Amino acid sequence: MIETSVAVIQPAAIRNNLQRVRSAAPGCRIMAVIKANAYGHGLIAVAQLLKDVDALAVARVSEGIYLREAGISQRIVVLEGCSQLVEINEAIQHQLEIVVHDPVHFSMLEAVQAENVLDVWLKLDTGMGRLGFPVMDYQDSWSRLSGISCVRPVIRLMTHLACADDPDNPATLEQLRQFGGAIGSFDGDVSVANSAGVLLWPQTMETSPEFNYRGDNWVRPGLALFGVSPFLGKSARDMGLKSAMTFESRLIAVKTIKRGAAVGYGSEWRASRDTVVGVAAVGYGDGYPRHLQSGTPVLVNGRRVALIGRVSMDMINLDLTDVPVANVGDRVVLWGGHLPIEEIATRAGTIPYELMCGLSRRVEYRMNEEPVTDVTPVSG
Repeated sequence: MIETSVAVIQPAAIRNNLQRVRSAAPGCRIMAVIKANAYGHGLIAVAQLLKDVDALAVARVSEGIYLREAGISQRIVVLEGCSQLVEINEAIQHQLEIVVHDPVHFSMLEAVQAENVLDVWLKLDTGMGRLGFPVMDYQDSWSRLSGISCVRPVIRLMTHLACADDPDNPATLEQLRQFGGAIGSFDGDVSVANSAGVLLWPQTMETSPEFNYRGDNWVRPGLALFGVSPFLGKSARDMGLKSAMTFESRLIAVKTIKRGAAVGYGSEWRASRDTVVGVAAVGYGDGYPRHLQSGTPVLVNGRRVALIGRVSMDMINLDLTDVPVANVGDRVVLWGGHLPIEEIATRAGTIPYELMCGLSRRVEYRMNEEPVTDVTPVSG
């Protein structure tokens, strides 16, 4: 059976992007963030592609368990930590590492009836305002955590950057200053840089008088691994990244309508000329945003055409008048390749993360082992 909405994933692109991260973060260890079904790319398949990274990171314990049950044996870090004692016990059972970011975690960890069984990361909030202990509480938090019997003695530190996607925002260096000031001369591993940090802020990946540590520096690339630019105004291609996902469908009808005829619910769009209309089998039921407007670009047989009328649950309408030949069964690309997802996200008033993570369960996933051909190399 031929599926009508497909997310085609290119392993070669993910490998290319991992190499781009490595070149930008020499000497650092890689913690690949594959939460939310690997940003919509397929959790297990992507984990299997990333066998040579130092660790994988997920948001929730359930994601880590799912990876373990699929046979993934790498280190796995749970970024949101645990909100219940049962989750801590599950993390221990499945050899997951957890992030400790809230005082409630101390009492839960102290209730564990085992010794030296759990690797933890202590998170400090340096300006994200979300998870993490205030920097002024670092010493007390470290001391409390170090005294808990179930915690293994090697405790690692992390923080999260709030504005690293903006090269002109001083907040990133201020966060790094706060983190470095809190930890002093730290004799252990640290983790600061997300995708934007890796590609733009080398200060987050090297020791300095302001950021002094003697262990390993772990970078946490997520979005960049999947070939999406973390920066406003810069494309993935500009950054030497290759889009790993092409979201596509097929034409299921081609017809000609007269000038003045309406297309779609509400009859909001009317033809200004005799128009060849193509209907593609994809809609908001697949994860294609309902509020995209007429004029949004779509590729048909490699040519840009315009979306016309409202997006339906299962179908969209396209103006094929200027396409020399278009037939039922022809390929339709909603984003990916030469139609950057960043462009569609801008049209939808959202970010690429939401588009990728929003694909529905009825979208088929397919791996395509084609070589990477459309990346402009960028030096590390």
